[in-house]
Amino acid sequence: MELLVMAYALKTSCAKNIIGVIPYFPYSKQCKMRKRGSIVSKLLASMLAKAGLTHIITMDLHQKEIQGFFSFPVDNLRASPFLIQYIQEEIPDYRNAIIVAKSPSAAKRAQSYAERLRLGLAVIHGEAQCSESDMADGRHSPPCVRNTTGHTGLELPCKQQAPFPGIELPMMMAKEKPPITVVGDVGGRIAIIVDDIIDDVGDFVAAAELLKERGAYKIYIMATHGLLSADAPRLIEESAIDEVVVTNTVPHEVQKLQCPKIKTVDVSMILAEAIRRIHNGESMAYLFRNITVDD
Repeated sequence: MELLVMAYALKTSCAKNIIGVIPYFPYSKQCKMRKRGSIVSKLLASMLAKAGLTHIITMDLHQKEIQGFFSFPVDNLRASPFLIQYIQEEIPDYRNAIIVAKSPSAAKRAQSYAERLRLGLAVIHGEAQCSESDMADGRHSPPCVRNTTGHTGLELPCKQQAPFPGIELPMMMAKEKPPITVVGDVGGRIAIIVDDIIDDVGDFVAAAELLKERGAYKIYIMATHGLLSADAPRLIEESAIDEVVVTNTVPHEVQKLQCPKIKTVDVSMILAEAIRRIHNGESMAYLFRNITVDD
């Protein structure tokens, strides 16, 4: 809200350009409609445009299609070069590592890391991937029709009837996920799980336990945005995870004090260079060199 107020103040003061630097774009996971829900990313994009912003610098949007919500330019920078450099310099014997996607939806990002590091790829599939699932909230149920025939008391029986008499809708089969499994050989290897956001670490902890059972002797988690909310530091400290590496797009100094396994990679250099190039009217192409589509 403060950003919107400041942008509007600059707009009413006749500023020529208003550029917002938002390293972590909030509500980026709410970028598609599930059932009858709202697309919050689209709402936020409209609010920023209405407030007067003319350009945005951000990093690793959850879905690149979010850029289409905006009516002005968006520079979606990438943190993958910094994380890959950390792997090469800070993880001993990284050549014996394997890149792991904690769900099939993260396989493209993991494949991009694996190809540039010349490493193998594994994918976790099954019950653990519940972050993108739709919660059962009763919206599929037909309306409750009350029938008072033959009843004179306060208790009214409720029976399920079709919402439109004479119309029978086909029954939808519930999705059934297979038991959690690892597609790929992780035995005797260093497992590196890559993702864009780490917030609720329950899935990562479950994935780490599974990888340990399958023979991985060290487990690293690499993510761009380390939200690490609620009890995330405690869960990481008590888990089989050896190290969690995140960038400083989101402040997490308090979490680092609670859990020494959390490490930070500084990405301020690329944000500063992006600001300089936009201010001087220079090309931004240099910042996207060696960047693949799936990053």
